Amino acid sequence: MIDWKVLIFLYILGLQLPGAAALNTAALRLPGQTGAGCVLLVSNLSEETVTPDALFTLFGVYGDVQRVKILFNKKDTALIQMSEPQQAYLAQTHLDKVKLFGKQIRVMPSKHQGVQMPKEGQPDAGLTKDYSASPLHRFKKPGSKNYQNIYAPSATLHLSNIPPTVGEEEIKAAFAEAGFDVKAFKFFPKDHKMALIQLDSVDEAIVALIKMHNFQLSDASHLRVSFSKSTI
Repeated sequence: MIDWKVLIFLYILGLQLPGAAALNTAALRLPGQTGAGCVLLVSNLSEETVTPDALFTLFGVYGDVQRVKILFNKKDTALIQMSEPQQAYLAQTHLDKVKLFGKQIRVMPSKHQGVQMPKEGQPDAGLTKDYSASPLHRFKKPGSKNYQNIYAPSATLHLSNIPPTVGEEEIKAAFAEAGFDVKAFKFFPKDHKMALIQLDSVDEAIVALIKMHNFQLSDASHLRVSFSKSTI
């Protein structure tokens, strides 16, 4: 019997098992969760601060978010539908019990098989959004290299897609203007399209990723932000 971790690893690499058909991601199940699939239940959210876009950006670090629904009658709880079960597992593994907007969130598999859009005339207040056609998905290609750069939230962020016309001071000023205290910054020595930026804490870096991912640095360039395993 093949271990579930091996299945996920092989899928991420885009490999097939010898003598077997390509891995069917619908068959992937979280350990101890019979029937667990693509939908996550996220609770203990900050009702005053959290938005579908914020959850899309944060959970999008670990997979392609299809839909987000903040519950109309329980706004500290949301359902998040990922593209594939293994992406839901990665998001749960890395984001359960992290602090988001000052509150420790809980992330667990949901019994729902999908997130439904509100019916016509049903009150929603913009709490349900469909992101299936979003250009910001990180894992559109099978076996995407982005899978190799998935890390837990950290105080150091990896920045990429930096245009040659934008320097260190401009980037630090953009983060400062957004309310973040930059502790350190370093361009990659051989590639100034990428850099590391260190903030005061993991909690602050999580919010910075949400606010600064897709930030417009120039007419043609939007910043890409992810968590880094490195420090400065």
